[in-house]
Amino acid sequence: MGGGKADAGTPDTRTRIQEAAGRLFRQKGYTGTGLKQIATESAAPFGSIYHFFPGGKEQLADDVIRSAGLEYGYLVLTLLEDKPDPLEALDFAFRKAADDLVATGYADACPIATIALEVASTNETLRAATADVFAVWAAGATAWFGRFIPDEAQARTLAFAMINLLEGAFILSRAARDGEPLLAAGKSIVDLTRLAMDRA
Repeated sequence: MGGGKADAGTPDTRTRIQEAAGRLFRQKGYTGTGLKQIATESAAPFGSIYHFFPGGKEQLADDVIRSAGLEYGYLVLTLLEDKPDPLEALDFAFRKAADDLVATGYADACPIATIALEVASTNETLRAATADVFAVWAAGATAWFGRFIPDEAQARTLAFAMINLLEGAFILSRAARDGEPLLAAGKSIVDLTRLAMDRA
């Protein structure tokens, strides 16, 4: 039934598997998530996972990393576009990240960070997938900062700083169950960006 057409408003089987896997990978990590859990969470027959992802869990994780990772990067850039002033935009994006993390009970943060930390030294396929996504994020953020910072190298440095601060703050906030690290990270990138704009 996996390839059939879904009812209006109901995600098809492949999409349900992807979304369930994404939630579980964020919350439990790659090793901590089993295919039976994904099948149960997605209300999909176990065999349908292999129908859509013949390579099993690794292929599914690769797909989730690339699709969810790119969507998340687009979301962050969309948040930054919400305010015309870059400093206000950065503050807004980090506050929104803190609010969203609190709203999910500190369970859902970056869709690929948990996997990236876990597989960096153990699974080359998934390491490469996370590296590719981070590279796309860095390119998008560099282009955004470049609108306010004429020095491309400085814009790229700020892009990496923003990503580093966001990802690190997610880890601290989840561990402490407190949004303060994200708010502090937001203040830091605002200060760094203000300094770079003043120098420019």
